[in-house]
Amino acid sequence: MLGEDHSAINEFPEYKETLEKLSKEDKNFAEKVKQYDAIDREIRKLELAGSPISDEAMHQKKHDRSVLKDELNEQLQKAARA
Repeated sequence: MLGEDHSAINEFPEYKETLEKLSKEDKNFAEKVKQYDAIDREIRKLELAGSPISDEAMHQKKHDRSVLKDELNEQLQKAARA
C-alpha cells in the first residue's frame, strides 16, 4: 500500500523495549534506526507525491531500507536472546 508507515517501531513492535534500549546504549544502532526511519519517511513522501523520481531511484531507496531493516532485525534478535 502506498504511503504505509514502515518505521522501525512499526516494523518491530515485538522488540519495542529492546529497540528503545539499544537506541539509548548503542550509538551505531541508534544511527541505523535514524537512517532507516529517514529513508522510510522519504519513500512515503515520494509515494504520496506520485513518485516524482525514476523507478530505479525508488527501487534503490527501497533496497537501502530493506538492507537496514535486515541489519536492525539481526541486532534486535541478538539483543533479545542475550
